Amino acid sequence: MATNKNAQLRYKILDECFANRYKTFGIQELIEVCSDRLSEYYGEEIRISRRTIYDDIRFMESADGFDAPIARIKEGKNVYFRYEDPHFSILKKELSAPEKEVITNALSILARIKKLQGFEGIEEVATKIQAVLDIDYQEQIIDFQDNEYLKGTEYLNELYHYILNKQTIKLSYKPFTEEVKEMPLSPYYLKQYNNRWFLLGYNGTTDRLETFALDRIQKLQADKHPYQENTIDFEEYFEDIIGITNFADREVQTVELALSPEIIPYIATKPLHSSQRLRDNKVSLKVKLNYELETLILSFGEKITVLSPIELRERIQKRLQNALNQYDMKK
Repeated sequence: MATNKNAQLRYKILDECFANRYKTFGIQELIEVCSDRLSEYYGEEIRISRRTIYDDIRFMESADGFDAPIARIKEGKNVYFRYEDPHFSILKKELSAPEKEVITNALSILARIKKLQGFEGIEEVATKIQAVLDIDYQEQIIDFQDNEYLKGTEYLNELYHYILNKQTIKLSYKPFTEEVKEMPLSPYYLKQYNNRWFLLGYNGTTDRLETFALDRIQKLQADKHPYQENTIDFEEYFEDIIGITNFADREVQTVELALSPEIIPYIATKPLHSSQRLRDNKVSLKVKLNYELETLILSFGEKITVLSPIELRERIQKRLQNALNQYDMKK
C-alpha cells in the first residue's frame, strides 16, 4: 500500500467526518471509520492507530497542511472533533502559490508525453487542470530530447493498457534482417533507451522472455492465449547492464577503462553506469557485456581505452579496425 496515497485517503475521510453536522466523532469513532473505509478500499483488513489519527489532525490544522479550523468539543469525558466553519472542506481550499508552481511544472513535463502518438488525450486533461485550478499558461522553458518521427510510438498507449490488464497479445514483428514473425506474447514492460522504445514480454512460441523494438512492430491485437504471469523484477533486471540487452547466461564482469584527461570531468558528472568507480584516469564498471556497452565506449572514440576484460578489448579493437577500413581509399 502506498503510504502517501493512504494518507490522502485518510484526510478525505476525516474531512467528511469533521464536516458532518448530524453526527459526532470522537477519536475512537475516527479510528473505526478510517480503518473500515481503508479496508474496504484495499480489500484487506487495515487498522489505523490512535497516534496516526492525531498526527493527521495536527497536519490538517497546520499551515503545511490545510489550515483546517478543527474544534474540540468536550461533552463530559468525551471529546469530539468538528470544523468550526460548517462550510469548510479541504477539497474547497485554494492551492497555495508554491503548490500551483509544482503543478505548473508537472504540466509542462506532461507536454512531453502528449507528443507521443496514442497519448494525445493528455493535452486535453492538462488544459482542464489548468482551467479548474486557475493556473496561467506558461511558455515552454524546458525541452526533452524526442524524435517526433520515431516509428512505433503509436503502440505505446495500447501496449500500456495490455500490460496493465494482463492481456496476451498476438504480435506481428519484423526484425531488420528477417521476415515477419507472429507470436502470442504476454507483455510485461516498456522501456525507452537511446530515444527508442522497447517492449519486454514472454514469447509463447519460444517459451522465454524477449525484447522487441516498437519501431519493428507491424501489427498487434488481443489474443486468447493464457497470460503468463510476470515473475521478473525489472529494476533488478536492468541493474547490471547498459541499455536493453540482458543475456541470461552471461556473468557480471568488471570492466576497466582508461580515460583521456579531457573527458574525466564529463564521466565524473555523467556516470556510464550506476556501478561506476572513478579513480585518477581510470574508471571501473560492474556490468554484463553487451552491444550497447560496446557502442557507448565507441561513442567516445580515442578518448576511452578498454583495459579489461580482454574479450571486450579485442571486440572494440576489431570494430575500430573495421571502421578504419571503411576509410581505406586504396580499396
